[in-house]
Amino acid sequence: MSIKKAMRPRDVANLISECITEGNMENILDFFHPDYKMSFPPNEPLKSGLDVIKNSFQPFIDSKAKLISTVTGELINDGIAVLQANWSIVDTQGNTMGEGSSTEVLKQRPDGSWQYFIDCPLGLPLD
Repeated sequence: MSIKKAMRPRDVANLISECITEGNMENILDFFHPDYKMSFPPNEPLKSGLDVIKNSFQPFIDSKAKLISTVTGELINDGIAVLQANWSIVDTQGNTMGEGSSTEVLKQRPDGSWQYFIDCPLGLPLD
């Protein structure tokens, strides 16, 4: 499988959805910066590392779920982007497995593609 790259920040989630369908965990991991941090749920300490991503996405790959993301706001400045999006994870029968409104920070790589750097799937933490 070839590695998909997002050339616009707003394309990362949709490409991850394609990778979920394909069962391509290697490509999913490539969409996350090595220093990636995730606030999920917002009342728990920040999480980081490839294992966090694998544990988050493997159930969706196993169930052949679809990630649906609609970007509602985007600001890009010199290789850093802030996105707001509404998202849901839907199983093959159309049942919603999870949903939320996220705030995301992405960084641009030297090749021009984008990776998640900070992800808050249910919004920013309170503390």
